[in-house]
Amino acid sequence: MGIRFAIITGFIFLAYGFLLFHLYQVQLVKGGYYAARAESQALAASSVAAVRGGIYFTDLNGTTLPAAVNQNFPIIYAVPKDIVDPQETANLLGPILGVSVNRLTAVFSKPNDLYELLERKTPDPVIQQLQGVMADSNLKGIYVDAEPERFYPLSTVASQLLGYVGPNSLNGGESGYYGAEQYYNNLLDGDVAGTQSVVGSDLTLTIDPNIQIEAEKVLDDLVTANHATGGSVIVADPSTGKILAMGSTPSFDPNNYQSSSIADFLNPTVEAVYEPGSIFKVLTMAAGIDSGAITPQTTYNDAGTVKVNGYTLTNYDIRTHGAYGPGTTMTNVIEHSINTGAVFAENKTGNGTFLDYLKRFGLDQKTGIDLPGEVGGNLRELTSTARQVAYDTAAYGQGVAITAIELVSAVSAIANGGTLMRPYVNAALAPQAIRRVISSSTATQVAGMMISAVDKAGVATIKGYSLAGKTGSAFIPDLVHGGYTDKLIDSYIGFGPTSNPRFIALIRLNTLPSTALAAESVVPAWRMLAQYIINYYNIPPDRITTGN
Repeated sequence: MGIRFAIITGFIFLAYGFLLFHLYQVQLVKGGYYAARAESQALAASSVAAVRGGIYFTDLNGTTLPAAVNQNFPIIYAVPKDIVDPQETANLLGPILGVSVNRLTAVFSKPNDLYELLERKTPDPVIQQLQGVMADSNLKGIYVDAEPERFYPLSTVASQLLGYVGPNSLNGGESGYYGAEQYYNNLLDGDVAGTQSVVGSDLTLTIDPNIQIEAEKVLDDLVTANHATGGSVIVADPSTGKILAMGSTPSFDPNNYQSSSIADFLNPTVEAVYEPGSIFKVLTMAAGIDSGAITPQTTYNDAGTVKVNGYTLTNYDIRTHGAYGPGTTMTNVIEHSINTGAVFAENKTGNGTFLDYLKRFGLDQKTGIDLPGEVGGNLRELTSTARQVAYDTAAYGQGVAITAIELVSAVSAIANGGTLMRPYVNAALAPQAIRRVISSSTATQVAGMMISAVDKAGVATIKGYSLAGKTGSAFIPDLVHGGYTDKLIDSYIGFGPTSNPRFIALIRLNTLPSTALAAESVVPAWRMLAQYIINYYNIPPDRITTGN
């Protein structure tokens, strides 16, 4: 019994001895290291990126593709308390990290400091170089670890729609800025009810990655080929309001947002207005036809110009074509984009009725899309006391300013049989009808006018498919001197197949010479994108064709 007791007692003493030795090692010998580790983990735990939900795109089969996720990246941090020679350590690390030696020396000289983050998302070559120096010099107090950070696998794709995650100076953590990261920050951050949870929720978007990538490629090639300053593209489902693609150039890489201009973070399709030009004529015709003032067959005598309030309004092609003369129909106006014909249609409709229809289309308010920073259109020039010239120029899209998403929504109402839908990007949302804008009969007639425009021009046609479209070229206002510059914004909007529209697409090209024609720039690009979407969806032809 005495021997057994002695053995047990000895074992207990050995166990306690080992425990005390381990505590000595942890608290005294490696105290700085573990304190720094604890501090690092505490910071990571309070960081949005460590618990933030992911963002995913969805293709036509319902397969999701990660667009924003959390991924471990190397970090470099220091425990100044453990650094033996702050000056020498700074001399060794300064050139590797690209930080001034004096600054590092000051950081490393804090006697009781247990944690200083030196660099996040450190590239592998820097880590390898640092580890080599640490091994050769036996540096103390410098550590390499890993920390979860926001990562965007597709780089610049849909960057303005996604936004980015960055430091939040108010709470010491991180938050979403711009795009879906900002709009759905509480959902992704796990703070929906105002109480931080452990893990945020994932967000699945309506964006189809295949259409998004193709749309941006088409846009980038178009901007480069035309030496434009930028451009935008939107693809949507007109029957639901679901956004399938949305992008602009110049854009930015959210993985390295610090190197980009703040202007590149903004989403021009929802946060900037512009004068849409002749695309607006289809809305003018919709107002006139729905109010009973005109029909697609209504004729007038086109003289090529019209004088109002001391101004002479002219057709864009007056020099090359001249006047279209008597018997010009409203359908001809859409086919040839005749400015004076739009003026005629607006005058027949009446200013008050015309403005009422523009408001019904939602062009004086936000669409309600679930993205931050949306602005509403500007119809302020159209008042009861406005001169007639303001309404006449508005009839062909000058003097009024709207967003690209407002334009897509308005023309989608024509494609959707007259019902305006709320656009959205969160796949969990349900389609929401806002109101009926025009009758289904009017929508069919205006769509028919747009189909005729596509067929007559021939540039956007795709064999076997009935497509509706309209060009738009608008001079850019001179905000300094008043009036307009000699630069254009070219755009094209279209939907199809018109028997059952599956998509609507808008492409806009910014700041072009006054000689640029949308038919030669934007329209071929739109056709390329439309052909891709038709092939991608495997949409059957809705027209019977003969011959080869």
